Amino acid sequence: MFNIDIQKLIIKSPEKELVNISLKISNATALIGQSGSGKSLTLKALLNLLPNSLQCEKDIKSNFILDFNSIGFIPQNPFTSLSPMTKINKQFFCSNEKKQEVLKLVDLDTWVLEKYPSQLSGGQIQRIIIAIALSKEIKFLLLDEPTTALDIENRDNIIELIDSLIKDLNILILFVTHDIDSVKDICKDIIIIKDGVVIEKGCTNDILSNPKQEYTKTLINSTFKNKDFRK
Repeated sequence: MFNIDIQKLIIKSPEKELVNISLKISNATALIGQSGSGKSLTLKALLNLLPNSLQCEKDIKSNFILDFNSIGFIPQNPFTSLSPMTKINKQFFCSNEKKQEVLKLVDLDTWVLEKYPSQLSGGQIQRIIIAIALSKEIKFLLLDEPTTALDIENRDNIIELIDSLIKDLNILILFVTHDIDSVKDICKDIIIIKDGVVIEKGCTNDILSNPKQEYTKTLINSTFKNKDFRK
């Protein structure tokens, strides 16, 4: 099984330190915290997408090569993730056989390849985004609030799909979300981040049933529906 040991991740602006964390990822893991906690910066640092105005120090160990080909990314808003003027077929960069393989993984038929994004539903578009990520031989999948822009039915369907992918594919998952219902059944571990520091981490069931920090208790009691705790 793949694993990642983030021994040091420090992100600084010219004025102050924004993130200083260490953590290990060895299965499906959720990263949770209120707005401004540092979870988005952590995600961008792992993707090498931090702005030049920020300094980043990283010491990351893994049992695979962390590069463009080994990391997949599912963004928050599927509607802005594809070119609106390009058919789905041209938005994949892989063989036709691979397209068919990954579309089957996300429960889509190949007819979607001849459609433009505007001709598809939000749930279908998000499945295509996931299929594109899986078209590489990835070992690490980062999900940034993948259900926020979807209605309840599509949200539940995408969560069910992610759950099946976790079970079927030998890949690591880091799931950034404000929605406790999205992670409580599919992520084995939870990491709670506050002001750029990890304050609590462990087994999902243990954290949710017996949180140690008041901050964690507040997040759980709010069930992540309160506007103040959204990403």
